[in-house]
Amino acid sequence: MITRILLAYDGSEPADHAFTFAVDLAKKYQASLTALAVARPPDIGDDVETRAIMENSQRHYRRLLGQLQHKAVAEKIDVKLEVKVGHPAEQIVNYAEQHQIDAIVMGHRGKTFLERWRLGSVSQRVLQYAHCPVIVVR
Repeated sequence: MITRILLAYDGSEPADHAFTFAVDLAKKYQASLTALAVARPPDIGDDVETRAIMENSQRHYRRLLGQLQHKAVAEKIDVKLEVKVGHPAEQIVNYAEQHQIDAIVMGHRGKTFLERWRLGSVSQRVLQYAHCPVIVVR
């Protein structure tokens, strides 16, 4: 039974499609819905620069999630909003484990084969390591 759904959200068009899917799933199963955005720290930079970038990134994701909350209210769904910092796949999997999530819903970014191979794919890593079903929406 699905009682807790985690939506991994990055503000992209595929993530918007995943949100719509997650709302429908939450309604069908009368499940709780949490939207998680992950601010990824830069690879290089000094402490002051990194801190400023992360603060801006967190504000950006809180704004995006606030827009989701308005859409969820219109659909008569309560959504919990979370912003974490770190590697997106790692944060998504850890959050799902810590909060006993039953299903993860996320968008597919549509990278080319070469980009996925070189950079890795967040959805691929979540699929590989998550303890629960992962639904990747295109």
